[in-house]
Amino acid sequence: MVEENSATRLATVLAEHQGPILEHWNDTVGATLRGRLTKSELKRQISDLYAGLRSTLESGSTSLDGPRGAELLALLNELSGSRARHSFSVSETAISIFAVKDALNAVTGGDDKIVSKADFAEFSSFIDKLGLRTVEAYVTARETIITEQSEQLLELSTPVVKLWDGVVAVPIIGTLDSARSQVVMERLLQTLVDTGSPYAILDITGVPAVDTQVAQHILKTVVAAQLMGAQCIISGIRPQIAQTIVALGIEFGEIVTKANLADALQYALRASGVEVRRTTKSVR
Repeated sequence: MVEENSATRLATVLAEHQGPILEHWNDTVGATLRGRLTKSELKRQISDLYAGLRSTLESGSTSLDGPRGAELLALLNELSGSRARHSFSVSETAISIFAVKDALNAVTGGDDKIVSKADFAEFSSFIDKLGLRTVEAYVTARETIITEQSEQLLELSTPVVKLWDGVVAVPIIGTLDSARSQVVMERLLQTLVDTGSPYAILDITGVPAVDTQVAQHILKTVVAAQLMGAQCIISGIRPQIAQTIVALGIEFGEIVTKANLADALQYALRASGVEVRRTTKSVR
């Protein structure tokens, strides 16, 4: 039998006043969420948390290191992950935990005969620890979501398109940093493997500026493609970019460069033995 202490006394209070406390807790959290979560889902979450609180306190300790504490932390992680995925704020998530203190105080009316000041202070400290863990779990979940979204955006912003049999192109728009250049390289090499294309065009028309770092990223991609047996053509060399490249002393070596994508495609087609002729329709 667990010796009665602050934790077990609090567990008894939660058991005896479960209905009113749960109702007050639900109403408080529901008001902050403004209908963004269904009543049934909110009720389920609060009920699960309440059961986890009671179970942990019934063990006679407010420590989260034991098996019951681990179960309660798992509930907090689930709650935080769900709120993060549905774009709730960290405040809206944290209030779901902190509101139980107000609920307990409102139901007991601050009566020392029901909950002593010392026991309520212990309960408040315990809930504060849970709130801190909830915020930490929420931040971790948001960081994971942001990282996944960033990776998805990188993939969407660097498409590899097939222009002709044996000719693929990567239209690059925006700044080319290390992370993005890695995605460009991986997607281009995979496409070269999948299609067996001997020609690849890197179109930098949408790149606002080319400095030494951007040029190095481009050159690495070209070298990687060449190691796969494909010839790379760089298109989109505008006058301003050409002047910058010369001023920086950047050497593209024997890499073929063209002013625009059309010229690069024409070069690749001729190199692969495809002749393109312009025809004129007679007007009747």
